Amino acid sequence: MSFFDKIFGGKQEDSEQKSFWKNIENEEDLKAAIEASYQHKIGIFKHSTSCFISKTVLRNFEKELEGQDGNPVVYYLDLLAHRPLSNKIAEDFGIRHESPQFIVLENGKAINNASHQDISLSQLV
Repeated sequence: MSFFDKIFGGKQEDSEQKSFWKNIENEEDLKAAIEASYQHKIGIFKHSTSCFISKTVLRNFEKELEGQDGNPVVYYLDLLAHRPLSNKIAEDFGIRHESPQFIVLENGKAINNASHQDISLSQLV
């Protein structure tokens, strides 16, 4: 394992996804996430799997989630695999696409969003 892999994680970790994530892989998943926002706030993390910065921000966010009491509801969208869904989110909620990006929904509306180092669990809880 290289020096950078030790600091930022190796390729083996790329395939592991934490259990708190709910995946958005199609329009039905997105619709379910929006519907869930009528019950409680939800967050959507848009991640570029080929971007070092996005990977670092995702890891930091996951550390926040692991240390959180309660169960925040968070969704994960792989931008490279599902770019049309990312574009739909940007268009439907009037939010400029960025990567990485975290969007908070409540009652079917985007109430907060952030990108890069501004992403924090405090936006959701």
